[in-house]
Amino acid sequence: MADETNLQGDAAAPVEQTGGEQREGRGRGRGRGGERGERGERGGRGRRDDRRGRNNNDEDQGEELIEKLVHINRVSKTVKGGKRFGFAALVVVGDGKGRVGFGHGKAREVPEAITKATASAKKKMVRVPLKEGRTLHHDGKGRFGAGKVNVRSAPAGTGIIAGGPMRAVFESLGVHDVVTKSVGTSNPYNMIRATFDALQDQTSPKSVAQRRGKKVADLLGRGGASQVEAEAAAEAIAE
Repeated sequence: MADETNLQGDAAAPVEQTGGEQREGRGRGRGRGGERGERGERGGRGRRDDRRGRNNNDEDQGEELIEKLVHINRVSKTVKGGKRFGFAALVVVGDGKGRVGFGHGKAREVPEAITKATASAKKKMVRVPLKEGRTLHHDGKGRFGAGKVNVRSAPAGTGIIAGGPMRAVFESLGVHDVVTKSVGTSNPYNMIRATFDALQDQTSPKSVAQRRGKKVADLLGRGGASQVEAEAAAEAIAE
């Protein structure tokens, strides 16, 4: 009986060792593969994150942008299991020196929607010429859908006479004196689009003089002002 037990034990031992080696081998293979995968993923992600971080730092160091949240709307989508709720954000971005843009984004959470809207607004920024760096050069009208807006230049000390979404646009643009009026819809999306339609029609005496091949003083002197006054006004004009 003792011999049979030893024989059985000896016969069973190599099987366990072989199985152990196979298990160890498989474990090593998985471990190596897992390490390679982890290294590759970590390396790739790390590089991408570094690149994104560099771009963001360059943008942040180059200019400081003014971000204003105009409107947040909760939206829902009906699916088989019920309703899925999300959020839509409308953001206006500007540098306070004559550049402004707007964008909107949708996501399941509010911060993600704001981030998407901000990124979209930065891509669609436009430049608007300003008079003395504080107001518009001339009056204008804008329209989008059922929304109509009127914008007028104003003397120093007037302030921003605008409400709702239009105020956010002019504050981000860097305008300090302006008078506006919105007629028609109160939808913030259409109001902002109508405001941008009016701002894109703005022109400065400098751009008109370049287009016509003349001097700014010649254009300003046609209103009855003297040559000295026209030259002084031309020097005071800033984009």
